[in-house]
Amino acid sequence: KFSQEVEKIAIYNVDMNYIDAVLHFCGVNEIEVESVPKLLSKPLKEKIKYEAQRLNYMKKTSRAKLMLV
Repeated sequence: KFSQEVEKIAIYNVDMNYIDAVLHFCGVNEIEVESVPKLLSKPLKEKIKYEAQRLNYMKKTSRAKLMLV
């Protein structure tokens, strides 16, 4: 459910990427950002990882971790 809602936000708001969509959804629904990793589906995690690498938020390695705090 969480991942589906984030996907909808990212798709319908062209000015928002997946990272922004996650933060927006958390803000609106009063969800702690720290709890997000366990709520994400594997496909959404991959999209966020790709996006973070593209934006140079993390190195382009398979072992890199994105800190959402």
